[in-house]
Amino acid sequence: MRAIVIGGGIGGPVAAMALQKAGIEATVYEAYDGTATGVGGALGLAPNGRQALAAIGADAAVAAAGRPMRAMVMQSWTGKRLAEFAAPERLPEQLLIWRSDLYRALYAEAERRGIRIEHGKRLVSLQDATATFADGSTAAGDILIGADGIRSTVRAAIDPGAPSPRYAGLLGFGARCPGDGLAPTGPKMHMVFGKRAFFGYQIEPDEAGWFANLPHPTPMSAAEARSTPAEEWLRRIAELFRDDRTPAVEMVRRTRPEELVITGGLEDMPSVPVWHRGRVVLVGDAAHATSPSSGQGVSLAIESAVQLARCLRDLPVERAFATYEQLRRARVERIIKMAGRTNADKAAGPVARVLRDLIMPVAMKAFGDPERFAWQFDHPIDFDAPVVPGERMMSRSTG
Repeated sequence: MRAIVIGGGIGGPVAAMALQKAGIEATVYEAYDGTATGVGGALGLAPNGRQALAAIGADAAVAAAGRPMRAMVMQSWTGKRLAEFAAPERLPEQLLIWRSDLYRALYAEAERRGIRIEHGKRLVSLQDATATFADGSTAAGDILIGADGIRSTVRAAIDPGAPSPRYAGLLGFGARCPGDGLAPTGPKMHMVFGKRAFFGYQIEPDEAGWFANLPHPTPMSAAEARSTPAEEWLRRIAELFRDDRTPAVEMVRRTRPEELVITGGLEDMPSVPVWHRGRVVLVGDAAHATSPSSGQGVSLAIESAVQLARCLRDLPVERAFATYEQLRRARVERIIKMAGRTNADKAAGPVARVLRDLIMPVAMKAFGDPERFAWQFDHPIDFDAPVVPGERMMSRSTG
């Protein structure tokens, strides 16, 4: 069997490596002419994402590119500690990793394994499992996998009525800056429900990283957001956090304009009705895009790529695609729904903000046991185990 993988970001190379391990030849076709080195902000590679990478022998290739992130500390703008979340200690450490570093590590590992990645191949149409690209070339396979992101061309081709991404009401920004002289957080990400916006940061002596989610009433694409100079955005961001008792203003002031990552409006896909048709199937954000608030987008994409490869190894194509969806849909949509609630908290108005800050510490005393959230993080995949049609994989803890 030969597979055509559309999209060379994170999910595409992982899918190709997983397919190779399953005995299926895969070639990745990427729309952009060059690599994505230097593109993107910080993200969390969750324990379950690392478990999925380990299932195909790729975790060691990316582990060195990240920094430990052992807990998330929730704070109010007044500095009050609201809650702390951590994955169970038995699991691999969560990593704070810059998307460009993760991309570079996965790309290099895929190349090391002999996987072919072709650039400058922007998909314009597909017929069965044959792709036609903007340069006039074509590629044919026994199956075609759409790993081409939240605005997937493959998704639109197999379901012209597919829903559009949903705007989360927030704009995203992030950057690295010098950490010297700032109070270190250790391996903990601090999440601040600010008076006017949301701020996350982790500080180590050699480097600090931050991100900000700014409430905004209307959608704004990345291109639209980038039409405003980075210097102006930094000024606006600092102004929004001026009353917060956090290092936000100082970290923003230390940020060089060229280091600012501007992502535009945060989006998700609450439910994609059609994941596969004929010999074409979707993985990653093309099938189940969750907003960055979940901390799970990349990890879920990796999980899905690995599970799809297992299904294709053990089952005929039609049954493989159906079983893959059965393994994945309930889990990913549950996480997408949770992230939607987090977005609402981030964009809370003055009254809702006060209620949130009062309720959250109480709620965390009742539900703060890490094992209650282990279903997200403890999701090992036994790659060698045979896939049974109709099975539904559960995490060790279902929550």
